[in-house]
Amino acid sequence: MAVQHTIKESGSLTGVGLHTGVEATVTMHPAPENWGIRFVRTDTPEPVEILADIDNVVDNSRGTAIGSGDVRIYSIEHIMSALAALEIDNCKVEVNAQEVPLMDGSAMPFVKLIQGVGRQKQEAKREFIVIDKPRWLYDKDETAISVFPSDTFHVTLGIDYKNPALGAQHTTLFKLNEYVEQFASARTFCFLSEIEKLREEGLIKGGSINSAVVVQDIPLTDEHLNYLRELFNEEGPLEIGENGFLNNTELRFPNELCRHKAVDLIGDLYLLGKPIQGHIFGIRTGHAANIELAKNIRKHIKKQAKELLVDHKKILELLPHRYPFLLVDHVLDIEPGEKIVATKNVSFNDNFFQGHFPGNPIMPGVLQVEAMAQAGGIMALYGAENEKDNAMLFLGIDKTRFRGQVRPGDILRIEVETLHRRRSTIRLLGKCFVKDTLVCEAELMAMIGKK
Repeated sequence: MAVQHTIKESGSLTGVGLHTGVEATVTMHPAPENWGIRFVRTDTPEPVEILADIDNVVDNSRGTAIGSGDVRIYSIEHIMSALAALEIDNCKVEVNAQEVPLMDGSAMPFVKLIQGVGRQKQEAKREFIVIDKPRWLYDKDETAISVFPSDTFHVTLGIDYKNPALGAQHTTLFKLNEYVEQFASARTFCFLSEIEKLREEGLIKGGSINSAVVVQDIPLTDEHLNYLRELFNEEGPLEIGENGFLNNTELRFPNELCRHKAVDLIGDLYLLGKPIQGHIFGIRTGHAANIELAKNIRKHIKKQAKELLVDHKKILELLPHRYPFLLVDHVLDIEPGEKIVATKNVSFNDNFFQGHFPGNPIMPGVLQVEAMAQAGGIMALYGAENEKDNAMLFLGIDKTRFRGQVRPGDILRIEVETLHRRRSTIRLLGKCFVKDTLVCEAELMAMIGKK
């Protein structure tokens, strides 16, 4: 059984933030079981704790930032990546500025910090996010990212920016134990034209020409080099790169830039709070696409949880109806009090077919309306205070329209949403579909009260 881990003792490192240019110290502390990864801003009037969670992401434009209220912590992706790769489940991360320092542009400084203080085994079981079916996300900027079921965690990424210095690169991480030697030291990269513009706009105040791999994507002259030296306050050497990288920077790996994409991806996905058991595929990924995939996975997890909670036993608890008048078989999705998607499997064995157009069996429209009413009852009662003691009684049906036929063998998809609610009275809009065809709709009014 896999168990959780924290760090054995506290440890710190200090550096400069890329965007703010402010010196910052990060201090990592051990944390109890099931605590997760939490960042704490210590330079605010009162310390502000922010859970490292996908729901707390407030910016992903040039890095990943989390926030609570007006308090932000920027550039957390590299430290999150190191924590994920070294399987640290619980850790308190204090930062005395609004940004985690960039260090050398890789995750290695944070890996060494964690290795230096050591890992501490805990007793609580480690939980995983198991990918049960493929999930796709496509972005407009020639970005593709997806995740597929797998017995373990894998990453396969590719980049192609149509730049001769970069070429087309790809990389695969087969197991997390490859991370420290093969990925952690891969540095972030940027295009010279991009960072020059950002610096001119007063951004990336802590960025140095040597704090990242700078792709030389514009022609350079001695005059332009002097301008860059002044713009970035560079005191060290600054020269035209014959290998396509400013200062002839030597890559740590032939595909270092693609490997860094994997570093960022691993850190961003760890904001789900648990390790993933699945295989990630991506082309030209970035923080925005990583975060969107994580949100897609989180949404799927929540949907699965709702399906498990609203099983047939729960339906019987919430509704007084029984055969042959129970007309909801399964709940596909639910937002308690707001909307629900449910189904009714229409079978030739349903008793109403014996007398309703026997030679041309059609489900009675009034029963379709009843199915919407019952689905609305589940939505309104589920999760409510004293749900087992309440019942829903219908007061009216308006604007009913029957637009198609429902026959034996069909699956009736029932969608109901709340239009208005006042005290104990609720007004609903219900629709029934067979595949994508609308067959029935109505507005329903009901009262919720004691049984």
